[in-house]
Amino acid sequence: MRVKTITLIMTGASGVQYGLRLLEQLLGLGHRVYLLLSRPAQVVIRMETDLKLPGRAAEMESFFSTLYQARPGQLQVFEREQWTAPIASGSGVAEATVVCPCTTGTLSAIACGSSRNLIERAADVALKERRRLVLVVRETPFSEIHLENMLKLARMGAVILPANPGFYNRPVSVADLVDFVVARTLDHLGIAHQLLPCWGEAVSSRDA
Repeated sequence: MRVKTITLIMTGASGVQYGLRLLEQLLGLGHRVYLLLSRPAQVVIRMETDLKLPGRAAEMESFFSTLYQARPGQLQVFEREQWTAPIASGSGVAEATVVCPCTTGTLSAIACGSSRNLIERAADVALKERRRLVLVVRETPFSEIHLENMLKLARMGAVILPANPGFYNRPVSVADLVDFVVARTLDHLGIAHQLLPCWGEAVSSRDA
């Protein structure tokens, strides 16, 4: 398995479990991760989980590295205004960037190319360098503004992957629902995993 470098951005939508599980999987599968969290994402983590997440990037890096047993140097966490980070430039962009979960505000900023902070700039760089950009949008219902922004980004080559779990694998827990979305995200990052069987495999094993 070839080790990839993935930029993972977590913003302040409900559903931080998707981003945390994706981080756990990427590190557990041996890939290198550049991590950015918005301030609202940190608030939502406190609301939706029992994690006591520190506030500064260096402390978060140590926290997540310990939590998910990352190798030294496997995880790098950047501040939102850290313009010297590699992902601020096309010469240092990761192989793929995923925003999970992605707020509709972040969606709008990326669609407009505003690049007001490192989170928006990293996504902008991924687009301009023609790298894979996956946006796990978490909102319901969608307004016309949201849909227009998604269409605009899809036409630019971004993958719009709303956090909509399927049920054909007969989930029995919230963790199963989270894993469905994370599995589909890993699929679009080109990363092999064992979270979810392919559609044909799932049906065949159940009917056997």
